[in-house]
This record gives sequence, structure tokens and C-alpha cells, in this order.
Amino acid sequence: MIYSAFIGFGKSATRYHLPYVLTRKNKFSVKRIFDVVRNPQRERLPEYQGIQFADNVDEILNDPQITLVTICTRPDSHFHYAKLCLEHGKNVLVEKPFTTTLEEAKTLFALAKEKGVVVSPFQNRRFDSCFLTMKQAIESGKLGDIVEVESHFDYFRPDADLQPGGAFDGAFYGLGVHTLDQMLSLFGRPQQVAYHLRHLRQKANPDDTFEAQLFYGDLKAIIKTSHLVKVPYPKFLVHGTKGSFVRYQIDQQETSLKAGIMPDHPDFAADNQCALLEYVDEQGNTHTEHLPPVKGDYGRVYDALYETLTTGVANYVSEVEALTNLEILETAFHQPSPALVTLS
Repeated sequence: MIYSAFIGFGKSATRYHLPYVLTRKNKFSVKRIFDVVRNPQRERLPEYQGIQFADNVDEILNDPQITLVTICTRPDSHFHYAKLCLEHGKNVLVEKPFTTTLEEAKTLFALAKEKGVVVSPFQNRRFDSCFLTMKQAIESGKLGDIVEVESHFDYFRPDADLQPGGAFDGAFYGLGVHTLDQMLSLFGRPQQVAYHLRHLRQKANPDDTFEAQLFYGDLKAIIKTSHLVKVPYPKFLVHGTKGSFVRYQIDQQETSLKAGIMPDHPDFAADNQCALLEYVDEQGNTHTEHLPPVKGDYGRVYDALYETLTTGVANYVSEVEALTNLEILETAFHQPSPALVTLS
């Protein structure tokens, strides 16, 4: 049993973490939660009974039974809290973005090695149903050599309040961190990255629209986000030397969580939309398949972390992947846009 704690008790913790952790009682016991501002009404909810709500972060840091701390605070405090926990010998899982700079991320990984513990980014979108279905199609080999992948994470939100902030409050750090990680998990570190970041609704706000192209020899992976898409693109579009794959609908876990439907409910993340896979076999015959969705489950982040902490298997996100993600995100804001950058 791993005794865990949370720093931060806002939407991130209550929507994307606790619903999954609290159903894994054979692996995790959430002992304490600390937030800068207490929320007594939320604390009294039935699902959180038995958890101790701390008035001071030291109650977590000085509890020898707690070996894992999940950081769910604002991005600009991730480094501070993660470093503090690592210094006290805790394993740490950090919400996105992992840190706000590449140097901060390097510092955390070095400190974790020094202390003999694990620090990891939270990359739940590796366990999106739509992504897992695409991954299955690619790994089947039916598409041949992949030449292009296009990923969209779009909304239609034409009105935007004035919210000036740092780059990590924009779309590229907020959503690109996920779609970028998905491509890195499939294809590794690209040779070059092309960027185009824009501010289309409120010019004083951080970026709300972006496109990044990752180049891997003959393969190009494209990730795009806009808040001005009324008619949706496919979520994933893949082309290979033998065929193509199309999946329209995004994973429905977030939709269920927003509606208060929890992971233990039979209708959770209901998804009946098949993806289209069309390819030509060795004999030149065309085949069309309608692929049922692979089941998504953000709780698999915690399953993977449990295996790492109890058996020593490699973490589900490698250090190289995490650092490459931050390098690409950060580099985008040190260049004019659009720009093409060669990674060292």
C-alpha cells in the first residue's frame, strides 16, 4: 500500500486525480490533502471522508508514512512544491506543465536521483481512448511506414475574458503539453520543430491558437489547437505508405467527469464511435476496418507509477521525454513566430 498526499485541492485534483486514485484502494491510500485556501464545503463531501485536511504543508512533509505526493497547484508553484517534497524524501507526481522552465525540470530530476526517489510529470492523455486507438492502428503495421500524423485539440470559445499571464497560462503550455507528449511517446525526439503561436481573441492574453510540426526524417507529426473551431476536424488523422486512419471524437472521460459521472459508473466515458482504418495489403487489395475504441483510463498513470515505486520498472514517462517536452514548449517563446528550430 502506498500512502499518498495531495498539495492542491482544486479542479485538477478533484476531477483528474482523486476520482481514479480513490477507486484503487488496493494500491493507494490518500492520507492528507493541503491547499493554501481551505474549502470546508468540498472537504465534507462523502468521497473525501477519512482524508485528513492539513493546515500546513509541513504536515505532509513530516509524515513518514506518506511516500507519494501529487502536486496540483498553479504551474508557477510546481517547482517550489516538488523540490520541497523531494528534499523530504517523497516521490512526486506533478500536474502539467511539469515545470515552467527546462532548467527547473533538470533540477528536479537531479534532486530525485540524489534522494533515491521518483519525480514524474502527470501525462494522463497517454491514456485517452482516441490516442490508444490510433496507437493500436499504427502498431498493427497495416498503415505501412507512417508519413504524417495530425492531432487536434480544439474548442469553439470565441469570447475570451482579458487574462494576461505568463506563457504557461496559454494554449501551448496548457494543451500542447499533452498532444506533444503523445507524439513524443510514439516517435521520440524530433530533429526539427516548426512553431506558429497566435493570440486571436484577446491580444493581451497568452497564446490561444498554435500549430507545431515535429519532423522525423520522412515523418511529420502536427499538433494543433484553436478556440475558434466550430466544425471539428478529426481528432487524429494518420497517413502511411499503405493506408490511412481517421478518428473524430475525443476521449469522453473528461466529459463524464465534468458531468459528475465517476470512473466506477457503468456509463462512464461511454464511447461507441469507431475509427476508420483503410489500407492496401501485399496483394493490392483494399481493406476497410471500423475500429472500436480502445478503453481509456487516466487511472493508468497511477497504475504505472505504482509499478515503478513497488517493482522498480521504468517510469511511464521517461526523463528524456519529459525534458524534450519542456524544451520544445519553452523554445517556442524564445523565437519569433512562425519559426523553424533544429534541436541539438
